[in-house]
Amino acid sequence: MSACVPTRTTDPHRPNPDHQPHSPPTRRPRRFRIAGADVSASIAVFLIALPLSLGIALATGAPLQAGLVAAAVGGLVAGRLGGSQLQVSGPAAGLTVVTADLIHLYGWRTTCAITVLAGVAQLGLGCLRVARTALAVSPAIVHGMLAGIGVTIAVAQLHIVLGGTPQSAVLDNLRALPAQLADLHPAAVSTSALTLALLFLWPRLPGRAGRLLRKAPAPLIAVAGATATASLAGLTLPKVELPSWNNHALAGLPEGPVLGLVAAVLTTTLVCSVQSLLGAVAVDRLAAARPGLTGRVPRSDLDRELLGQGAANIVSGGLGGLPVAGVAVRSTANVNAGAVSRNSTMLHGVLVVVATLLMVPLLEQIPLAALAALVMAVGIQMVSLNHIRTVTRHREVLVYAITTLGVVLFGVLEGVALGIAVAVAVALHRLTRTRITHTEEGGVHHVHVRGQLTFLAVPRLSRVLHQIPQGADAVVELDGSFMDHAAYETLHDWHNTHTAQGGAVELTGRRAGIRIAEPGTPAEDPAGTGATEPEGSSDCRCRPWTPWRNHQCEWELPGAEEAPGAAEETAPDTGPDDSAGSRKPLQPSDRPERLDRPDPLGTPGKRGLPAPSEPAREEEGPEHGQGPEHGERQEHPESLEKQEHPGSADDFTVPSGPDPTDGSAPAGGHQLVRGISAFQRRTAPLVRGELARLAREGQRPVQLFLTCADSRLVTSMITSSGPGDLFVVRNVGNLVPLPGAESGDDSVAAAIEYAVDVLEVRHITVCGHSGCGAMQALLGARDEHPEESGLPQTPLKRWLRHGLPSLDRMTDDSRPWTRLAGRRPADAVEQLSLTNVVQQLEHLRAHESVARALREDALELHGMYFHVGEAQAYLLTEASGAVVFDHVTEAEELRSPA
Repeated sequence: MSACVPTRTTDPHRPNPDHQPHSPPTRRPRRFRIAGADVSASIAVFLIALPLSLGIALATGAPLQAGLVAAAVGGLVAGRLGGSQLQVSGPAAGLTVVTADLIHLYGWRTTCAITVLAGVAQLGLGCLRVARTALAVSPAIVHGMLAGIGVTIAVAQLHIVLGGTPQSAVLDNLRALPAQLADLHPAAVSTSALTLALLFLWPRLPGRAGRLLRKAPAPLIAVAGATATASLAGLTLPKVELPSWNNHALAGLPEGPVLGLVAAVLTTTLVCSVQSLLGAVAVDRLAAARPGLTGRVPRSDLDRELLGQGAANIVSGGLGGLPVAGVAVRSTANVNAGAVSRNSTMLHGVLVVVATLLMVPLLEQIPLAALAALVMAVGIQMVSLNHIRTVTRHREVLVYAITTLGVVLFGVLEGVALGIAVAVAVALHRLTRTRITHTEEGGVHHVHVRGQLTFLAVPRLSRVLHQIPQGADAVVELDGSFMDHAAYETLHDWHNTHTAQGGAVELTGRRAGIRIAEPGTPAEDPAGTGATEPEGSSDCRCRPWTPWRNHQCEWELPGAEEAPGAAEETAPDTGPDDSAGSRKPLQPSDRPERLDRPDPLGTPGKRGLPAPSEPAREEEGPEHGQGPEHGERQEHPESLEKQEHPGSADDFTVPSGPDPTDGSAPAGGHQLVRGISAFQRRTAPLVRGELARLAREGQRPVQLFLTCADSRLVTSMITSSGPGDLFVVRNVGNLVPLPGAESGDDSVAAAIEYAVDVLEVRHITVCGHSGCGAMQALLGARDEHPEESGLPQTPLKRWLRHGLPSLDRMTDDSRPWTRLAGRRPADAVEQLSLTNVVQQLEHLRAHESVARALREDALELHGMYFHVGEAQAYLLTEASGAVVFDHVTEAEELRSPA
């Protein structure tokens, strides 16, 4: 027998395997594990929840155990069944006023029954999948409701802080406040003052020791410090009393008028649901902003969250607990403490149960004044100055104020109803309020319409339009997003009449490409040149390709045929405007043919210069940016003319366009003035506040963005950035000269030094692009003057010398091949553009300021490639020896090369 053959024999007594041969093995039961981050987060949340739960129960007048029951049930039931992984539920301050009113009117056992019925209602709403509908409530109403509840809580707890007993209504508490101030209890006041001092000063402890101490939650430190001080000083104060669990009251049958009970259930359901859903959305934002958590924690399922909250309220009410809702303070602490799953919420509920059973003697040492001071501080914080600034900026301060006053004076349900009524009235007022002004400047009549243009504004619009003299030039600016049919007919009739009488009309506004002329009606050409009228005329095809409206128009070439579907695309849109404009963009098949324009740095009429060793591949065509559908330059045809000269790489002559004064196209100066005028009218009022802030505070960009001077690269559009975000350096070919290089350009090095050392940017991005004329010129210079190694004498060619290392890198077989994800580079130009980005990143590392910042981990370098024709950005990644520019997805973070 060969030694290679196993001599294993069959054992007849061996049991049969638990699965058949060639079948997958039996899956072992999955072991339950809790991450260490969840354990630490649950402890932090528990230390906050324990004193807050007792304080909220005290503020409502419920048994103190009810707060602990609600905290435990919120952690275990809502944490397990809810749709939000990181939201912590429990007794919420926003429910204090509602619960206090219910206890006062119906008693505690009926209040528990109302909580159970509210949970059943939440289950029904969750089954109907209406959670998203609850988010349609105006944020001004929600913030106003919370502010009103906060005021009510603060005023009531102030009496306990001063050593007295609160009344049931806010006005009664305010009327009794002078007498309470005259009858102060020094022990209660001193204990409350110490609690508030620790609560607000503890998070502000300075220094390294302060950072360590701040890890302990401030509410726990405040209550523990006040309790210890009161015990050591021997102060006589009312303290927490936890009755025996044998005497704990559970839910009973609801007793009272049916309509009152229905209103109570609806109020509890509304407050619990809205607060929980808004809290889940806020937790998603907190989780998305935390590094390393994006993608690991799924977004909240709002319908499931509503089901989980309903189940928690049923259990909490049945066990004699307070109503349960998502709590912002505990949820924020949970996220900030590093929680990664719902296990932290559930474990915090377990800790509450343990504390409730084992820490009763310790809890009974807490003074009621300390808990009252804690809850009063929470109520004050519910009146958020940030929320007031937000609603003021959005012109909803009236809704906020009415809701707040309604909650304070009448109750939560009445206040919310008042807020909704005011919000609807404000919306109708804005819809029907239209301002129409008429001014004359330099013989041109300007009609400015602000607001929605409906039939209600037609009489005023008609009156203003007929004030314009016959034959005069007029500009009608529509500053709104809606125009109904009656208003359109009025503008249409006046436009036709005015132009027939020799007048000129220009229609501008936010609604890109509005057309008043009849579909298919050709624009007039007063000059007889064959060119159509500029923006605002009937044949202006403005394509809304950006979120803003500072777009350019494409006019027909002389003699060009009408594009298919042009009448439909230029027809007026009487519906609401979307973020991209009022019409869908023209499709490539719908656009008229355009004359190509030669690149001033390359061969005219070609989008990519192939390598000398490989012929141009015409069959690739539009896929890689050679056709009109993918990357072909869509220039303004009126400024182009057919170029016939060879245009080799040696000839860097910029082709001359048509004479701007011959009537074939608007002059450059006219375009500049028109663009500036549009900016001053439309954009400047929107950005003036932000620019004024930047002017005061100075620039603080986070990124140096070094890219090519190509006019098609709009850095703010590609990166979705605004003023003050990017420190942009542009040059021909996005080159970074090496320090001390011969014929070097200090301007780039100076910008790098200024950005890194003075502005302290955290990121530097080098961005190349498709169809780069500089890369075409480098290839052409190498091919036509190999013996000179690309050493021309013109300024442009001297500058392009800094790109020669990129050429050497591309031809070096020992270096990893640079490519795009999913395909090879289309041609030599694209290959050189990709390689050039990698090479310029190496040049960046040679600069002293960059090298120092990289050593200190204060800077990251990124490579980027933008394909113009595809409108697709790629980011550089280096892994397993390959250099790849990968696609950028919506949820992907910026990654730095190795």
